Amino acid sequence: QVQLVESGGGSVQAGGSLRLSCAASGRTFSRYVMGWFRQAPGKEREFVAAISRSGGSTFYADSVKGRFTISRDNAANTQYLQMNSLKPEDTAVYYCAARDGSVYGFNRVELYDYWGQGTQVTVSS
Repeated sequence: QVQLVESGGGSVQAGGSLRLSCAASGRTFSRYVMGWFRQAPGKEREFVAAISRSGGSTFYADSVKGRFTISRDNAANTQYLQMNSLKPEDTAVYYCAARDGSVYGFNRVELYDYWGQGTQVTVSS
């Protein structure tokens, strides 16, 4: 098993930036495909970004492409989500997720095995 703990959420004005971190403990971090998802009130959890085991491949939702950057440090057992040019519609609880498998289906909630508790991001206009 792996335990995931997010940090770095908060409140910012539109156009601002935040950097989320997800610290992993337990089994070898580098065996997992990692992802970020978010859930706004009254909406389903949606894919934001994912990264392959080595970090060589990254994937983004169209809504965040060009504004968000996912990365990972396997030596530090941590993944990151740098969020720039934030918009009010980015307001949500952001979740870190890990998948013990391939990058196939990287945007599918049901294919991830482990989840963090979430961190709130609020963007005001």
